Amino acid sequence: MERVEGSEKQVPAAEEGNRNRTLSKTWKIILGLAAIFVVGLAVNQLFNFGFFMNVIWLDNKYQYAVFGLLVPFAFIIFPRSGKSDTSRVAWYDVIAAAVMFAILAYFFQHAADIVDYGWEMGGAPDYIIYMGLTLWLLVLEATRRAGGTALFVIVALISLYPLVADVMPGPISGLASSWQDTVAYHTLSAESMLGIPMQAMANLVIGFLIFGVALTQTGGGNFFINLAFALLGHVRGGPAKVAIFSSGLMGSMSGSVVSNVITTGVLTIPAMRKTGFRPSYAAGVEACASTGGVLMPPIMGSTAFIMAVFLSIPYVEIAIAAIVPSVLYYLALFIQIDAYAARNNMPGEDRANLPKVKDTLRDGWHFIAVFVLLIVMLVFLKQEVLAPFYATVLLLVVNQLFPKHRWGMQEFINFIQATGKLLVEIGSILVGVGLIVGALSITGMAGTLVNDLIFLAGGNTLVLLLMGAITSFIMGIGMTVTAAYIFLAIVLAPALVQGGLDPMSVHLFILYWGMVSFITPPVALGAFAAASISGASPMRTGFEAMRLGSIIYFVPFFFVLDPAFIFQGDLSKTAILFVSAVAGVILVASALQGYLSGIGNLHRHPVMGWVIRALILVAGLCLATPGGNLIPFSNLELALAALVMGGIGAVLALTFEKKYQQGLTT
Repeated sequence: MERVEGSEKQVPAAEEGNRNRTLSKTWKIILGLAAIFVVGLAVNQLFNFGFFMNVIWLDNKYQYAVFGLLVPFAFIIFPRSGKSDTSRVAWYDVIAAAVMFAILAYFFQHAADIVDYGWEMGGAPDYIIYMGLTLWLLVLEATRRAGGTALFVIVALISLYPLVADVMPGPISGLASSWQDTVAYHTLSAESMLGIPMQAMANLVIGFLIFGVALTQTGGGNFFINLAFALLGHVRGGPAKVAIFSSGLMGSMSGSVVSNVITTGVLTIPAMRKTGFRPSYAAGVEACASTGGVLMPPIMGSTAFIMAVFLSIPYVEIAIAAIVPSVLYYLALFIQIDAYAARNNMPGEDRANLPKVKDTLRDGWHFIAVFVLLIVMLVFLKQEVLAPFYATVLLLVVNQLFPKHRWGMQEFINFIQATGKLLVEIGSILVGVGLIVGALSITGMAGTLVNDLIFLAGGNTLVLLLMGAITSFIMGIGMTVTAAYIFLAIVLAPALVQGGLDPMSVHLFILYWGMVSFITPPVALGAFAAASISGASPMRTGFEAMRLGSIIYFVPFFFVLDPAFIFQGDLSKTAILFVSAVAGVILVASALQGYLSGIGNLHRHPVMGWVIRALILVAGLCLATPGGNLIPFSNLELALAALVMGGIGAVLALTFEKKYQQGLTT
């Protein structure tokens, strides 16, 4: 594998499948200026600089400004049809963008009146209502262009729900509102368009999105890929293990599964195929690695920041809670790849063709230094809002000290434009998703659904969990992960918490199961994107990814059953559960691939091989699953069961392996 040189291009979801226009120079300049203004506003608001006559704006004034500078560009960047082969912006798109900007500029100017006179609660003048109705329609169209038709349909239907809530069937009935009150609530209150999603965007997400773009534009992705090849490229199954490392880090930076697959997969998938991995297997590895990256600290996807707002806790607590689950997920991937490579006798790359660790670190040590600064500010200084801004400044300053990486004016312009496009896409989606929050809030449906769900589950929390897993998976198919999470955080999470489960565990559970759809057929967007690179069958790749990433179906249940998994409780218990889970995950991963280190091939016998693998698999699940609470067995009883089943499976496997080896020698 030759060294990857040069800078890389950020491939946000906005650019996947060439969905965005190639903007003309004029539009690029306007977008760049808007991005600069948004960053300036964020810095002013979050650092309390008081640039504007020593006044810090009201929250709604600040959010209208961010809203107005970003979301209108959805009509400029994303064409009406969803596909573009031209840079020309249609006249109706320009009008739509201008009208949205004008309305938001007016709301920005009258932000204090909205609060002082309670316009969102029915006191707004008629002309404001009509302006709000126009804004509502434009936001729906912007959401469709940025997030896709499925998200648009769901957001549109739910946003209209307050108009007919009183005539809906019992479980989904609520308080109805007039169209005037609904419009006012959606567009003027702090509960809908300016609700939790937009608040998270304006106060938390912007900084981390900027940092992610800066990291990739300066070559951070190439550095981590080179470092992964230098460290792991030579071991058995090396290129696949490199995919785990590099795609995990890239996914953590980008927050997008599909864009991560496209960015890193073009390097890792051909390398895996070169060393003997099947096309579908190589694509499955990349899809699973990229999916896990969005769940991996220290920078998770934008959903994690919204979760922090929902739970009213610092983001760093969510990042810390996600450490053990993400370690278990990547450990399972690593063990499966190692087992597959061992079973199929797959060597790594020749060291002569790999980058040197020393050279790689010399060229890119500053990327690690920036991550260290970010973690220190997040964990020790508790500056989660400001940390990404400081990290970005440090990265850009240090980057200019290296002649090899130094940016010229064009690179700075590209960085600003890439930042603008990403902010526009995420902002358009989050404002649209906010309509879901507003509709559920104004009708009071969230509270009634909680009671209905508990009733349907018969008061059984385990049944409610299973219902939640299935619902999260289905919602993850039709929505973005963020939209699915927000909906379920309002509707499902309170029911699970009422059932006695830990709030942090419940919200992470919903997030994890929302991610499952990226590697699970029939949708499996992450797997299908990887299949397009490897040339494999998309559906076969989906099933391969489903098997490789199968631990993701179990890990959420582990930390819901015992919150000690996510550092919610005594540290000594966390340590014990972690060690037991690691052993269990190793057994599960080995059983899935049919090879256990220290024993060898588990499937030497055509019939008993399945029995052996089943015994090892169940033993692993017994070790990894925490006892007590909703499980009617203690940790000791589960461990003894694992010892018995695992022991029987290991003895049988050793017996058949010994016979096989004797047959080779005779």
